[in-house]
Amino acid sequence: MRPAVTALVFALVFALASTSLAEDAVRKPMMIAEAKLPAGFPGPGPVGEVIVKTYPAHRLARVRSGGRGSDGSFMKLFRHIERNEIAMTAPVEMEMAVDDRGRAEADTTSMAFLYGSPETGAAGPDPADPEVVVEDVPELTVVSLGIRGSYREERFAEFTGKLDAWLAEHPEWVAAGPPRTLAYNSPFVPGLLKYAEVQLPIAAAPKTPPQP
Repeated sequence: MRPAVTALVFALVFALASTSLAEDAVRKPMMIAEAKLPAGFPGPGPVGEVIVKTYPAHRLARVRSGGRGSDGSFMKLFRHIERNEIAMTAPVEMEMAVDDRGRAEADTTSMAFLYGSPETGAAGPDPADPEVVVEDVPELTVVSLGIRGSYREERFAEFTGKLDAWLAEHPEWVAAGPPRTLAYNSPFVPGLLKYAEVQLPIAAAPKTPPQP
C-alpha cells in the first residue's frame, strides 16, 4: 500500500474513533453532509440508540419494485429530478421487503428521492417516465436506529431486529408500515464513514376498553 493511501486510511480510522466519543457526548452523529435535509425534517439520530422521530408531511419521487439501484431505480430518480430542476436532498429512502411473518428481508421494494419542499412540483406519475411517481406523504412517526458502515441490504435487514425488540418493550406503539432505510451518503463516502438510519413506522396502539 502506498504511503499516501496508508496515511489516508489511518486518518479515516482515527476520525471514526474520535467520532464515537463525540457521538456519545452530544448524541449527534458525525456525518459527511452531501445535501440538505428536506424542510422541517429532524436531524440524524445517534448511532446505536433506538429513538422515536416524527417527520412532517412531505413530498417524494418513488420507483417501486426496485432494488438499491441494481435495476436502474437510482438513475430513473436522478433523471427525474434533473429534468425537473429539483435539488437533490438527503437522505434517500428505501423500503424493505418483509416475509409472511412481517420480518425484514434483504431486498428493497422501492427507492425514493425526497423533495426539499412539499410545494415543489406536483403529485402523480412523471410524464417522461411513469415508473417514477411523485407522492405526498402525511406526517409520519417512526422508531429509528442510527447505524454506521457499508450500505448492504442484508446488513440493514439485520438491524431491524433491534427495532422489533424495542417495539416488544413498548406496547403503547404498534408497527404501521414496512421497515425502511434512510441512506445519507453517496458512493463517494468510504464505507466505514457512511451513516444511515433503519426505521419502522409506528402508531399509537388502540386503547383497551376498561373491563366492567
